[in-house]
Amino acid sequence: MRYRTRVTAPAAALIGTAAALTIGSQASAATIDGGTKGAGTPGPETLGDSVYPSLGNAGYRVSAYHLDLAYDATTKLVDGEATLRITTTQALTRLSLDALGLDIRAVRVSGRAATFEQVGEKLRITPARPLPAKLRTTICVEYGADPARALPHTAWVVTPDGFAICPQPNSAHTVFPCNDHPSDKADFTFRVTAPAGTRGVANGLLTGTETLADGRTAYSYKSREPMATELAQITVGDYVIKDRQGPNGLPLRDVVPAARAAALEPALALTPNLVQWLEARLGAFPFETYGLLPANTDKGDAFDFTGLETQTLTLYKPNFLLQPEKSIGSHMMHELVHSWFGNLVSPGNWADLWLNEGHADFYGLLYRYERGWADSIGLTTMEARMKNTYALGDQWRRDSGPVAAPNEANLFDNQRYLGGVLVLYALRQLVGESVFANIESTFLARFRNSSATTDDYIAVASEVSGQDLSGFLRDWLYGTKTPRMPGHPDWTVTPASSSLAPRKRTSGHHDNSATL
Repeated sequence: MRYRTRVTAPAAALIGTAAALTIGSQASAATIDGGTKGAGTPGPETLGDSVYPSLGNAGYRVSAYHLDLAYDATTKLVDGEATLRITTTQALTRLSLDALGLDIRAVRVSGRAATFEQVGEKLRITPARPLPAKLRTTICVEYGADPARALPHTAWVVTPDGFAICPQPNSAHTVFPCNDHPSDKADFTFRVTAPAGTRGVANGLLTGTETLADGRTAYSYKSREPMATELAQITVGDYVIKDRQGPNGLPLRDVVPAARAAALEPALALTPNLVQWLEARLGAFPFETYGLLPANTDKGDAFDFTGLETQTLTLYKPNFLLQPEKSIGSHMMHELVHSWFGNLVSPGNWADLWLNEGHADFYGLLYRYERGWADSIGLTTMEARMKNTYALGDQWRRDSGPVAAPNEANLFDNQRYLGGVLVLYALRQLVGESVFANIESTFLARFRNSSATTDDYIAVASEVSGQDLSGFLRDWLYGTKTPRMPGHPDWTVTPASSSLAPRKRTSGHHDNSATL
């Protein structure tokens, strides 16, 4: 089915999802009335992530978000309402959402006003009555946001005509209150109200539009598959939607600054062939649509990376995409790979980032070398690049830790990208290309629309290969010394130098991709 750029719908249809959530909360309220007052404890304000231990709350799981955001072109502020459908995992007297830089106005739990306080990056909520374990109910938060507000970290990307967002890894909660961890994926619907002359866009497919009395337009979207909070995308600006047909009828939609649409067309036209190449290796594209969002800004401080794989819509700066194909094609492939590794299967812990970035660079480099494009250091084959990377192995392990053992400061270092590629290359060398391809497809199928850890990948690799690979892969992923490379006994590792100063990161995550 082709994606349509504009679908009209009555106002009632646009708020259908929110209405359904309200009905659910009324039913839940009756359950709460029968509970024992004072039962339960405050929910633990963590999901136990080893890199970002302060993220999330283990006292509940989120099944759905409905986000209603309205941008004011005069004040450049956003009014928001987030409705979360949750299921408690324990009896709760209090729970928390991750929230930073949001002006909270009101909170309702199960349709009833709740008391709240903001402490650090947590919005602590005390419902009118304790919530029993295994209760399905709703939380509704009304708030305001200033996209230009200075914060310790932020997802907001301010543009001359609106905004976009870049939530990865831990900043979705600067845009909407949430359980901000990729292990708690949920369904998403959006209503984005944009000023006259601009358009509101979000993940997924357009489900309706409503022209309001003051000339603004409300655009509603629905994501067909569950999504991690860090993959959300909401943007407002002077955009045009460019549609094209992808392989096997996949609708492709690009969201492009109107004034730059013609100049960006050569880059946008590359997507169908990229999808076709990757589908031959990883299977059918997993989502309802795909496309690029060149946000309407090229400012150096707008965001500190080249591209970001928000689900169904990859964020870029326009100027990057104005380069020749050989300069952008392999990185466009990198971001496309994240639709499978990172989006379809999300990391269970941020220490598992190598699964995202290692795979994205692995296939991105394969595509580059197949096309005959030399990489950034002049090499033209995967074997040559891996030999070069192998020599750096001990130094990288010293400077950035083992591949699967990052911390917050080095999370997006080369070790998670090209170091991850080296692990995958070693695995393929050991088991052969056919078995390796089967490991990949089995892993993606088993953890589809969920999250997975490094241990999960090791278990699948062992199962599919028919041999216990836990020792082999753990040495590669967690060892402080680089193991011997299967099939290449002549490869050597340069001894690590303790005299080297720590490498300064001059740019943000994704700019460490070897596909650039």
